[in-house]
Order: sequence, then C-alpha cells, then structure tokens
Amino acid sequence: MANKKILVLHTGGTIAMHQDGDGDVETSEENPLIQAIIKIPQNVTLQVENIFNLPSEHIGPKHMLVLYQRLLKANSEGFAGIVVTHGTDTLEETAFFLDSTLDIELPIVLTGAMRSANELGSDGLYNYESAIRVASDEQSSGRGVLVVLNDEIHAARFVTKTHTTNIATFGSPISGVMGILTKRQIIYLYNLPKRHVLPIHNVNRNIPVLKAYAGMDGQLLELLAATNIDGIIIEALGAGNLSREAATGVSYLLSRHIPVVIVSRSFNGVAEPVYDYLGGGVQLERAGAIFATSINGQKARLKLLIGLDNHLIDERLRKYLQTF
Repeated sequence: MANKKILVLHTGGTIAMHQDGDGDVETSEENPLIQAIIKIPQNVTLQVENIFNLPSEHIGPKHMLVLYQRLLKANSEGFAGIVVTHGTDTLEETAFFLDSTLDIELPIVLTGAMRSANELGSDGLYNYESAIRVASDEQSSGRGVLVVLNDEIHAARFVTKTHTTNIATFGSPISGVMGILTKRQIIYLYNLPKRHVLPIHNVNRNIPVLKAYAGMDGQLLELLAATNIDGIIIEALGAGNLSREAATGVSYLLSRHIPVVIVSRSFNGVAEPVYDYLGGGVQLERAGAIFATSINGQKARLKLLIGLDNHLIDERLRKYLQTF
C-alpha cells in the first residue's frame, strides 16, 4: 500500500485552546494537537505546519489569502490531501473562500471543535482524526473543499454553523450532508455540480453586510454610499424583499454604481425575485440588484470580493453570483 503524505495546517480556534480554572476558554501558547496521540491510517504520514494561532473571529480575507497561497504551493509538493484546523465561528467562510478560488483535485478538509482540548467531552481530537481519514481517502478527490465534524462531511458551498455551542452545529440546509463517517467506512451520498472557480490576488475590498428588518429605511444605505464601499450585501426579507424606503436606498446605491447583492435572511431556501411591487424582489432586480440565490450573506460577501478582484462587471458579475 503506497504511503500517503497529508499536509496539516493549524490556524488556531477552540480546537487549539484550553479551559482555565474558572471555566473560561482561552488561547494556548502551544497547540495541544501537536503533542496529541492520534490514530491515523497506517499508510499515512503527516507534515504539520502552524500557519496561525488565532481565534477564528480574528481571521479575515487577508489570512484566507495566505492559506490560499500555501495550498496552491502544496498542490505541487506531492501531498495526497490537506487538512486545515480552524475555529468554528468563521470556518464556513474560510472553507467557502478556498472552495471558490482553488482549482485543485486534492482533497482539502477543514475541521474544528466546539469544546476545547481539556473540556469534558472534547471533540477536537476525534474531528482531527476524522478529517485526516477523509483527506487520505481517494473518494474525496475532486469534490471541492470539505468540512468534517461530528461524523459528517459537508460541502463548503452549503455548510453553515447552526448552533452557538452544540457539537452538532454544522449543517447544510439546502443540500443536506454530503457524506458520513462510520467506524470502518467513508460514505458519500451525492456529487455536486461543477464549481465556478476564480483565482484571487487582492482582498482589499470594503463590502459590508446588512440585515433587513421590519420598518427599515434607506438612510443607512445612503450613508454607506458615501463611505467608499466597493459593494454591499443585503440579507433581505423572505425570498428577497425590502421595505419601500429601503428599496429607495438601494436605488441610490445603484445610481452610484455600487453593486448591491441580495440574499435572504432566512435560514433555509434560496433568494429569488418573486414579488412585483416597490421593495419586492422583481423590482429590486429590475433596478439592477443582483440575487445570489444559494448562499448566505457572509459567503456572498466573499463571492463578490472574488468577482470584483477578477474585474467582473454587469452581466458577468450577475451570472457569477447567481451560479450555484
């Protein structure tokens, strides 16, 4: 059986933290995963690198770009797969960023933990072992970036954090779980449509995300237009609707040639123009707003960033954001 070399990149997060005497979780100076005794497949060896040691709230597009560049390099270094350990709060965003920018057949697996290394019922080591199993499995090639926790495999395109503290926090509301791990098997349940991958070079874009609410007016949107933003994501109501006043604010942004991307603030389903009245999705789209149908606000922000870095405008940008 041929030996498989797996690259492991540690970035920090709860999986690399510990609980102190008061029960508070804090960053460890040394990642406990480094010294941990884990069970891995017999034909697998690990090359481990500590690329960051940060809570995931401190990770942003600049850190994601560093990971992207390291993984591009790793693609030509003879690895059979890659595992990235990451804090769970922004794990879905890093996974989506990498999935949208890396045209790599190698399995790339992100994992984390909801309980730190010395907490009762800690899930870190188990998820780490599971991620290594998935990254070293030939079935995992060509599936895009995967997220593995709690015996489940999720596609980066659709996975999201659904609970603040539960270890079963990650779910894929639109697509469902992509695969499962048993004691002896890795079982994939479906294949995804081909990804639309674009490279990334520059992440210095100012793209805020704004959640819609009952009675929302357009004042904040007009104020944002004066702050040199590169675009805006609006988590709209229902299938993608806004109040009349907010719709007026959207029109003002569009008149300033600022891309406005509409997603739904709802947890499940897709955003699409259905209602034809002022503030309804049909009229928002007619005015020039773009519906990012299948992703949430935080992922739409990254997708718009990638599209703008690739100089997509008008219909090309619209088509890119509407693609699953």
